[in-house]
Amino acid sequence: MNPILIEDIRKTFKKKFGKVSVLVNSPGRINFIGEHTDYNEGFVFPAAIDKGIVTAFSKSTTRFCTAYAFDKNESYKFLLEEIIPVKNGSWRNYLVGVVAEIQKKVKNVEPFNIVFGGDIPEGAGLSSSASLENSIVFGLNELFKMNLSKSEMILISQKAEHNFVGVRCGIMDQYASMFGVENHALFLDCRSQESIPFKIHFEDYQLVLINTNVSHNLVDAAYNERRSVCEKVVSLLQIKALRDATEESLMSIKESLSEDDYQKALYIIQENIRVQKAAQMIRENNLIAFGNLLFQAHDGAQNQFKISCPELDFLVELAKEDSNVIGARMMGGGFGGCTINIIANNSVKSFTKKASEAYLKKFGIECSIYFVKLSKGTHLTHRIYQE
Repeated sequence: MNPILIEDIRKTFKKKFGKVSVLVNSPGRINFIGEHTDYNEGFVFPAAIDKGIVTAFSKSTTRFCTAYAFDKNESYKFLLEEIIPVKNGSWRNYLVGVVAEIQKKVKNVEPFNIVFGGDIPEGAGLSSSASLENSIVFGLNELFKMNLSKSEMILISQKAEHNFVGVRCGIMDQYASMFGVENHALFLDCRSQESIPFKIHFEDYQLVLINTNVSHNLVDAAYNERRSVCEKVVSLLQIKALRDATEESLMSIKESLSEDDYQKALYIIQENIRVQKAAQMIRENNLIAFGNLLFQAHDGAQNQFKISCPELDFLVELAKEDSNVIGARMMGGGFGGCTINIIANNSVKSFTKKASEAYLKKFGIECSIYFVKLSKGTHLTHRIYQE
């Protein structure tokens, strides 16, 4: 994590509240492959990254909890006994949602102060929400000695998003942010919530994210709508989750579905297979085949699940036409954010320059290029015990 950011949070907290008791690093995440499979109890292949959120904590000397969002220069004060969702609350609902879910499990939450800030680009699809949720539950767990396990913490983060933000997310974002392993991706079974870390040897290639810098404001509604389609298919097939479906079983109810809904369910079935293949390709150190699966995944996201957008498709098509890019796809919930690309080291500069110029010419806006490393999950940066 950026040491300048850590120092900024520490200094700001000291100025506003005094001595820091707990300081937490909570990373964002990328997902190599497996989009919208997590809430279908399927497979995903995410990794924590070296961009995230730093949060400082201490106990409050008043009845109020006070939070300060460093990047936005915004404060929020609330009482623990009066927690409700905040209308148009932005970051506030992630905070109070986590606190409310903690209170359902433990009783020893007391008033606290926090300052948080991050270096995750807004709207990039790198899961700043899970990073913030995890930092709060992890820090409060440490501050108030709650003895929550990491598995309990990520479920608290997920329920906060369901109940206070209104996004019925799966577990992938919170899991990857909490359990990330440096230099590894996690082959995660979202049913068992168990993962296998795979070290990825990029060798002659580099991981590059290209941010479209667009958000078509469809993500939350479209996310929930697609989840509803998956649940409808599950009900028709009388199975536990879409992870249990096969192409053959789906075909047996095709007449009961619109063509759009059939293709959405088919995408999930095929994407689960791709994720499992991807893990096998990494095990065999076959980066070329791994990259080809990314191209296939984008095609499914674009044409079957329909969560892409012209800006994402344009960048992936550019990548597909360049032999030095062995894999690319849209990443995240959809309708904007980043593409993830695996590019030959000696071509990173020329390809990103070409893509940036072509994107600006096509859409009249600039894209952003990010280089990230695979990082460890949510952890304490520093602890000073109060006297």
